[in-house]
Amino acid sequence: MSSVTAHFDLPLDGSAPGWARSAVTAVLGGWGLRDPAWLDDAAVVVSELVTNAVRHGGGQIVVDVEAYGRQVIVSVADGSSVVPRPREPDGTGGLGLRIIESLTTRWYVQSYQGGKRVRAELPLSPGRGVTEAGTSRTERA
Repeated sequence: MSSVTAHFDLPLDGSAPGWARSAVTAVLGGWGLRDPAWLDDAAVVVSELVTNAVRHGGGQIVVDVEAYGRQVIVSVADGSSVVPRPREPDGTGGLGLRIIESLTTRWYVQSYQGGKRVRAELPLSPGRGVTEAGTSRTERA
């Protein structure tokens, strides 16, 4: 099975979630993972992870995307060691982790360079997934 990875460093500001959504969907599409509904869900997951890092983390935000065939894992690291916990929604938030839980097969937290990394495993992507050549793209460029 082929694997590919991508890594992005983001500033800790309000533009980070939008930038992460665009970058991750472009990378996944470039790898041949192009199902529109699946990509939309992947974009929501990475956006929620990055939004949580902006609101509750510190330092620089690091986004990693890994694909192993049809399996994709997105992770977002920040400088805070505080582990996120689901909470009751209120006027300031509380839905992010619930959304992530509903769109992933699982999510978990790891220690990462003095802070934390939240990893989210997406459901298997439809189609062939990443092939030995690095993408599943079959059409001509």
